[in-house]
Amino acid sequence: MSTQTENVLYTAKTHTTGGRQGESYSADGNLDIQLTPPGGNGAGTNPEQLFAAGWSACFLSAMGLTAGKHNVKLPADTAVDAEVDLVNTDGAFSLQARLNVSIPGVDRETAQAIADDAHQVCPYSKATRGNIPVTIAVV
Repeated sequence: MSTQTENVLYTAKTHTTGGRQGESYSADGNLDIQLTPPGGNGAGTNPEQLFAAGWSACFLSAMGLTAGKHNVKLPADTAVDAEVDLVNTDGAFSLQARLNVSIPGVDRETAQAIADDAHQVCPYSKATRGNIPVTIAVV
């Protein structure tokens, strides 16, 4: 826990049973999903997809915040495609990720600067920094 005064903005509460072959739902009822292992034939999603969706949504919002610093208004079709790999190295599991950023109509250098700045302020990026390999690329 932090020793600083914190202003909690939101707390996500979920209940999960069965692990990667189970189900998960949120306390508010907005999330109710079946879980399936990566590459499985089940109808559910997997934790890596959920993480990628959450991170890309958060990162896109962070880009909206940092774009103003570069005098850019992000176009409506700005997108972040997240790729999260589940890796097995000699029986040790880990993650690695790539965030591919598209800002139509913005030059590559400015788009990269916006993405790099977003990577500094996005809570998901902060949580993964130094813990997993991450590549941020403008596509």
